[in-house]
Amino acid sequence: MEIVINKMTFSHLLKIKDNLTIDFDDFWTYSIFEKELKNPNSQYFVALINNEIVGFAGIWNVLDEMHITNIVTKISKRHMGIASKLLEEIIKIVKTSKANLLTLEVNEKNTNAIKLYEKFNFKKIGLRKNYYGQNKNALIMTLYF
Repeated sequence: MEIVINKMTFSHLLKIKDNLTIDFDDFWTYSIFEKELKNPNSQYFVALINNEIVGFAGIWNVLDEMHITNIVTKISKRHMGIASKLLEEIIKIVKTSKANLLTLEVNEKNTNAIKLYEKFNFKKIGLRKNYYGQNKNALIMTLYF
């Protein structure tokens, strides 16, 4: 199984539009992604297996920092190394930029994601209370370069 990472295009977005909230998580809508793909400070990527979109990820360039907006794997394809492959691509891009750090927020109860970020040497640096609403807090994690 080969996981291929490509820059996300509008044609990729159209392929997942109707199943975005079913096959993936329901955090972001099609219209948000549409705006993000037009944003010059954003970069989005898709993970493909046999031309099927099985994951996506995004980063924002913010001055001398980069911020992971999301890393999402198709629900039926989780635990196959797709998120790791997307994160490796993001780290490679950050290393070639002038960014000093890469940061993100993750639900403090999402132990799988936290383990993934820790595997790549992200450090917990803070907590955003009620970040996701309904008393769901976010850990702030950062990787320094």
